[in-house]
Amino acid sequence: MLDYFLLGIQVVLATIGAYQLFLTFFGWFRRKPKAAHEPQKSFAILIAAHNEEQVVGALIDNLKKLDYPQQLYDVFVICDNCTDRTAQIARGKGVFACERNNPKLRGKGYAIEWMLKELWKLPRSYDAIVMLDADNLVNPDYLTHMNNDLCNGSRVIQAYLDTKNPNDSWITSAYATTYWYCNRLWQLPRQNLGLANFLGGTGMCFETKLLKEIGWGATSLVEDLEFTMRCVQRGINPTFNYDAKVYDEKPLTFKASARQRLRWMQGHFDVARRYFLPLFWRGLREGSWAKLDTAVYALNVYNVLLGSVVTIILWINLLLPGASSLKSLFDYSPTLFMTIGLLSFIQFPLALIIEKANWRTYLYLITFPVFMLSWWPITVYAFFTQNNKQWSHTQHTRVIRLEEMQSKQVS
Repeated sequence: MLDYFLLGIQVVLATIGAYQLFLTFFGWFRRKPKAAHEPQKSFAILIAAHNEEQVVGALIDNLKKLDYPQQLYDVFVICDNCTDRTAQIARGKGVFACERNNPKLRGKGYAIEWMLKELWKLPRSYDAIVMLDADNLVNPDYLTHMNNDLCNGSRVIQAYLDTKNPNDSWITSAYATTYWYCNRLWQLPRQNLGLANFLGGTGMCFETKLLKEIGWGATSLVEDLEFTMRCVQRGINPTFNYDAKVYDEKPLTFKASARQRLRWMQGHFDVARRYFLPLFWRGLREGSWAKLDTAVYALNVYNVLLGSVVTIILWINLLLPGASSLKSLFDYSPTLFMTIGLLSFIQFPLALIIEKANWRTYLYLITFPVFMLSWWPITVYAFFTQNNKQWSHTQHTRVIRLEEMQSKQVS
């Protein structure tokens, strides 16, 4: 009985894996860019910040140099339960510092919800809302691309997420590799196929009218994924702009990385539990590929959980002398599954090549499998602690200017 149960799980996981592998082939090309427009959309740029005095100044300076008319955008720093000089630094640099103090409702989702309500009270209205994290940097043409997409009909837009410190450690390099892979072989294929793209927590742009219509309402530990689900449920597919680059700081140590990823997976379990079945059945009823694809993405956390558990069981079974042999799909067609496994593995170095990664990143590929395997215990632990809604702060300390970062990329 156990044999057939494990085999059934493997069939489901292999089907989902083959589906994702199929989609990656649509990331090999880029469609011609849509029509460009003169700057016309106005933006409120919201910076989520909790004790970010070390890095917020660099982002504000960066935003002041955007290639976009300054009268068409304002910068608001959400100083969420800050106990440092974040607010003073923001005001000193001439942007709005909006201080929120609510220790009971902590986290970016709650901070954004509060800030939007404050924003609607202001005499000035904006066509769109941009959301960034305090540790980010953006390319000068970021708002130009958002303006074009909004004028071309997009209502929710996700920018290309990159890392500003990919070569600080083997952990930051692993993050960078997964980012390049996701941008090129997850996000771009869905954009090319007209499916829904997934919000990434920062570099996001929203039509103001939409936010006023449906509200924010995304206060889980993964507010980006939650809002993605809410949009797709309503038939609003977030789009992806490959040319709008946002650079994110990644944690330097494995401990900080594990804590961050644990929070992500705890939130992912929560969102999957609430949104998968409704979205999946709606996709079936409507014949909507976008809804079905997004529902499957919501289930991804369970794919990692079941995949890790089943693999460990099969490995233990092989090592136990005299134990009855449990069947794996590999036993039925070794050549096929070895080919699929190899293709799945080479996607990551392939993404480095396509995205023209710095040569230093290739040196860390030897430790990349360790990073990927570490998702297993993190996901298992997240499953048993998924009711923990306590938000945890990731400390940011890497003060890097855009010019400095770009010069390192060239070298």
